[in-house]
Amino acid sequence: MSSKDTIKVGLRIDVDTFRGTRVGVPKLLHIFQRYNIKSSFFFTVGPDNMGRHIWRLLRPAFLKKMLRSKAASLYGWDIIFRGTFWPGPVIGKKLASVIKDTDQAGHEIGLHAWDHHKWQMKTDSMSQAELGNEIRKGYQLLEEITGKDVQCSAVAGWRCTETTLDEKEAFPFRYNSDCRGESIFVPKPGMAPQIPVTLPTYDELIGQDGVDESNYNQAILERIKADALNVYTIHAEVEGIVCAEMFEQLIISAKQQGIEFVPLCELLDQDYVTWPQDSILNIEMDGREGWLSHQASVVRPHTS
Repeated sequence: MSSKDTIKVGLRIDVDTFRGTRVGVPKLLHIFQRYNIKSSFFFTVGPDNMGRHIWRLLRPAFLKKMLRSKAASLYGWDIIFRGTFWPGPVIGKKLASVIKDTDQAGHEIGLHAWDHHKWQMKTDSMSQAELGNEIRKGYQLLEEITGKDVQCSAVAGWRCTETTLDEKEAFPFRYNSDCRGESIFVPKPGMAPQIPVTLPTYDELIGQDGVDESNYNQAILERIKADALNVYTIHAEVEGIVCAEMFEQLIISAKQQGIEFVPLCELLDQDYVTWPQDSILNIEMDGREGWLSHQASVVRPHTS
């Protein structure tokens, strides 16, 4: 297959936790080095309070997702209870060397969150000043670690509001990846473009419609389309640890089919004028508990 027939897939790695940073990221760096892949890592750098999600088990939708994805064995009990019975460690302070290694390996470095749990649970109730402060704290620590401007971001849990978009304009982000969708767009004239995620994640797909570990990779590959925007998100806590072997096989299979994983920045057009204007709509999504941000023009009307 010639280079012009190669299908580029933007590969985004969300790093949500202390364990994902400490264990998952180095494992992924080894895999990427082996196959000469560059990607986009979005780091959570503040306190790891992800264990506080345990109280969401009282919500039926979240409990169903946790059971379907076998979350306890997938993520590990240290993640499940992190920040619940003791203060969560500040990831960027304890594990700065891992983030530096990722940057020095030539991967794109972006901001995911300061406090992932707080952002995911309180985005729509925080004031404008609080939202801006969360972004600022994360940006400043990540800038301090890498010694350079942070040029991209992706909100935790795909939870974005118009206020969030406005606050992000104070930072030198070349693009943001805050929603699900089908094409690159600008939310408002002059704003940094959005590169939406187009493909489902492991915890959304596994256990649904007959998809299990034996056919998960094929289910992902079948959803990658030529002449379309393809953006795939993995998690350091999943594909970097328990599912690392399965993910490595996905890389091998993708290469055999002429699919190349690239950093999200490689998907940007050169002429920003060609990007259409669109908006973000916050709605619930099958396979996840609560609302997620979507590219408004591609949201299908719900039918019962």
